[in-house]
Amino acid sequence: MKNSTSYRLAFFMDPLPGILPDKDTTFALMLEAQKRGHQVLYFTPAEMRIQAGRPWAALQEVEVFRPKRPGQPHFRPAGQSEEPLAKADMVLMRVDPPVTIEYVLLTQFLDLIPPPTVVVNRPVGLRTAGEKLFTLHSPDLIPPTIISRRIAELKDFLKEVGGKMVVKPINARGGDEVFIVEARDPNLNVILEAATRYQTRFTLAQKYLPAAKKGDKRIIVLSGEPIGATLRVPQAGEHRANIHVGGTCRKAEITRRDREICARLAPSLRSLGLHLVGLDVIGGFLTEVNVTSPTGVQEIDRLDHVCLEERIWDYFEWLVQTAKQASKPASA
Repeated sequence: MKNSTSYRLAFFMDPLPGILPDKDTTFALMLEAQKRGHQVLYFTPAEMRIQAGRPWAALQEVEVFRPKRPGQPHFRPAGQSEEPLAKADMVLMRVDPPVTIEYVLLTQFLDLIPPPTVVVNRPVGLRTAGEKLFTLHSPDLIPPTIISRRIAELKDFLKEVGGKMVVKPINARGGDEVFIVEARDPNLNVILEAATRYQTRFTLAQKYLPAAKKGDKRIIVLSGEPIGATLRVPQAGEHRANIHVGGTCRKAEITRRDREICARLAPSLRSLGLHLVGLDVIGGFLTEVNVTSPTGVQEIDRLDHVCLEERIWDYFEWLVQTAKQASKPASA
C-alpha cells in the first residue's frame, strides 16, 4: 500500500551488503517502506558522529530489491548526504547485539535527536531492557533462573534444578556461547570457567526445559500485541534453535498462554517505547525478550502467507503522524 505522504526513514543497522535478504527482518521493513513511497536511507555506526550537540550521519539512500539468485546484489546506492538525523522522520535502530558499551553509547547518541523525529525502538528502552534481563521483572513467567559469576553458586543452582541447566552470556546474540550443562558432565568446571571467564563475567543460568528439544517459539510483538509466531526447531545434534546455527522454522499458533505473557509485558513495553520486539517462549515459559533487532518476520510471512511488515508499517506511520501532530504549536 503506497502512503500519500512520503517520509524520510533512516535505518541504523549493520552493513547492508552483509545481510541475508531472504531472512533479515530489517530488509523486509526496508522493502515495505520503499513500496509505500518512502525514502529509504541507511547508515552504520561508523558513519555517525555528534556535532554541535546533535547526531549526524552519512546517510546513504538506497533502492532495495529481492535478488533473482542467491549471492546477487540486493540493493543499489542512490546518493549520499551528510546531515543531522533530525532531518529524518524516523530512525529505526536495528544494529544487532551484543549490547556492548559501544552499543549503549550509540543509544545515548540517539537520545539527542529532537522531536518530532521518532526513534524506534526508543533508546532508553533499549538500555533498560537489554537482551536477557527484562524477563527478570516477571519471575513467575520464566524458568528458575540465576545470574552469577561465582562457579560455586552456579553449581548449587544446578543441583536445585535437578542437575541440568542452560548457561549463556547476558549480552550475546543468536545462541552464541550457549551451553547445556549437566551435573555429571566431567567438563562441568571447564564449561563454567569458560562461561564466567574464570569468575570475572556474570552469566545467566536457567533450568533446562525438556520442551526445548521440540524448539522455541519466536513471537513478534507490535505495541504489546502478538502479531505472528514461528517455532524454531534445532537441527539434529544441536540444542540451539537459532536460524544462523541451522535451526529451521515451522508454523506455530499464538496460544492462550502466549497471549497471557504478552498481556503481562505490554504495559512495560509500551511505556519504554519498545514498539517491535521478539519474545522467545519454550514450553509456556518466557526465556528472552529481544528488543534490539528482533527477527523472524520473513519466516512467519512465508509460513502463514501473510505480510507482517504491512501491519508494522501501518503502526510506524501512525507513530510519525502522531509525533508531527504533537510538535505543532497549539492554536491560539
